[in-house]
Amino acid sequence: MRVILVTGKGGVGKTTVSAATALRSADLGKRTLVMSTDPAHSLADAFQVDLGDQPSPVVANLHAQQIDAQQRLEESWGAVRDHLTDIFDWSGLKGIEAEELTVFPGMDELFSLASVRDHVRSGEYDAIIVDCAPTAETLRLLSLPEVMSWYMEKMFPVGRRMAKVVRPVLSRVSSMPMADDEVFAAVARFYERLDGIREILSDPDTTTARLVMNPEKMVISEARRTFTYLGLFGYTVDSAIVNRVLPERVTDPYFRRWREIQQGHLETVREGFSGVDISTLRLFDEEMVGIDRLRVVGEELFGERDPTERFATARPFRVEDVEGDEADVALVVSVPFAEATEVDVLRHDDELFITVGPYRRSMMLPDSLKRREVLKAKLTGGELRVVFGIAEGKRP
Repeated sequence: MRVILVTGKGGVGKTTVSAATALRSADLGKRTLVMSTDPAHSLADAFQVDLGDQPSPVVANLHAQQIDAQQRLEESWGAVRDHLTDIFDWSGLKGIEAEELTVFPGMDELFSLASVRDHVRSGEYDAIIVDCAPTAETLRLLSLPEVMSWYMEKMFPVGRRMAKVVRPVLSRVSSMPMADDEVFAAVARFYERLDGIREILSDPDTTTARLVMNPEKMVISEARRTFTYLGLFGYTVDSAIVNRVLPERVTDPYFRRWREIQQGHLETVREGFSGVDISTLRLFDEEMVGIDRLRVVGEELFGERDPTERFATARPFRVEDVEGDEADVALVVSVPFAEATEVDVLRHDDELFITVGPYRRSMMLPDSLKRREVLKAKLTGGELRVVFGIAEGKRP
């Protein structure tokens, strides 16, 4: 079983890549499902077929699905949302503002991703390609089941019992809405939906993410930031795909400067996504929609390779606490065969530059490290440990 998450900034062509990947997989005889969790669905447009909330056949071995995120949200969160709305109404905040505050950003796609778990457990498919929404926020939220597990095991049963005792007493002295059994049942369903998603999606033997970008400065910066956070939260990225690269046969002088700019951006991609398979797709001279054109995209993107292969398996880095100092954390980067004399570390604003001999790698720092200073760096056993913390003179 393989699960491939395709993500990137809006408009970079991730739906085209998702559809072409799925079609290529199906043509190789694998039972394949491609599903869109992006609220702004365009998968049906890519295939030029009608798609709905349930998997529909597209070609032999291929089904496609556009998740109705609002329906999933209503099923798992509706009762909790209504209770929170009542509380906001009681406090004086009414109308649409109260309703908007009861649903947190990314929750709709989070429940959509719960469908991935259901499909994996069903055993009906060999490969599942997920056309994700253009954000990493949902993937950050996948740590929520771990956070909630302690609450669900320790506090949830106690809170449910206490509510039954307190509700009659509180109702006599206050008009504040109290959660009833339906609300508690909804919370339990919410946790049940999320349970197991992270386990599946953070397993590199099952799931990898692929980042799609265009050779543009802002788009690449966003992709690098997503790459950092995926690594930080334990997700493996096995491929970076640069779409809409000017082909060599375009020789018009008008595009000469654009070609030079794109080459500079491609070098940035090679530095920023070291250790990850990097592929390029040319800028086609027509809109690549429909089965035949998507097959062309798949052939150019993968060649003779199986698109469901794991193109890279190593995690690019990890962040861990420094023993003996709660304030310090270490960024650990694998640099096999490197010698201490050829390693250099430099920080500039939100970027960390690591040079090993003639090669340089740049990393966008996550928020947790931006607030800290680089205290030291040490090479041990093929790993570079860069320690971040609060400098001695600034400690409380």
